[in-house]
Amino acid sequence: MSRESLLITIGIILILIAIIFFIIKYIISKLVDRRIANYQEDLITKHYNEVENIYRQMRGWKHDYHNHIQTMKAYISLGKYEDIEEYLNDLDRDLTEIDTVLKTGNIMVDAILNSKLSIAINQNININAKAKVPENIQISEVDLCVIIGNLMDNAIEAAIKLENLDDRFIRIYIREIKSQLYISITNSAKGKAKKVNMRYISTKLGKNHGFGLKRVDRIVSKYDGFINRQSEEGVFATEIILPF
Repeated sequence: MSRESLLITIGIILILIAIIFFIIKYIISKLVDRRIANYQEDLITKHYNEVENIYRQMRGWKHDYHNHIQTMKAYISLGKYEDIEEYLNDLDRDLTEIDTVLKTGNIMVDAILNSKLSIAINQNININAKAKVPENIQISEVDLCVIIGNLMDNAIEAAIKLENLDDRFIRIYIREIKSQLYISITNSAKGKAKKVNMRYISTKLGKNHGFGLKRVDRIVSKYDGFINRQSEEGVFATEIILPF
């Protein structure tokens, strides 16, 4: 084979390799995009179901409102005032489960955050939450809900592993600081979180194992933000700063 033919053959091989490389890269990117889309769709569906559950409870309580009034009137007519007090305490506990805990100023964030807080309260997790989202925020509401939803899911999952109910807690703080959105979620945890290659790993099982943490990291990177995770014995904290 002449030198010229050899060079042509090598050139063709290199072109084919390049084409195959770009095809593989395209296929991988599509698979990743599909995985992200499926994960986000699953997450939004989950959040929707959680919010729908709250509304269903509220509708049920409203439906029973008339019956509650009639019951309390009957107790009054019979002079059973201690029974009325006990009945009101039961209603108060029932209403607490569906009460909207926070009003952040953003409807989407209200929906996702309050749905998660409702789940946390039902799991006997002590809540300390303050949140305010500015109106002029340029961050996508979907991205914001994915971040908050994932952080809350991880916080709840960690807190409920503690057998002592008094040790379960989640602290939430969201506010604007110098044209940046500051998100801080701290929760009780069993022991200390594990790290692999300088990254904290998820303890979840299944097809989306650890995917939520990566999704949060990608969104923070998308907005040139900052994320800091810290773990100490019994406590895990995440801080996120998103410019807008």
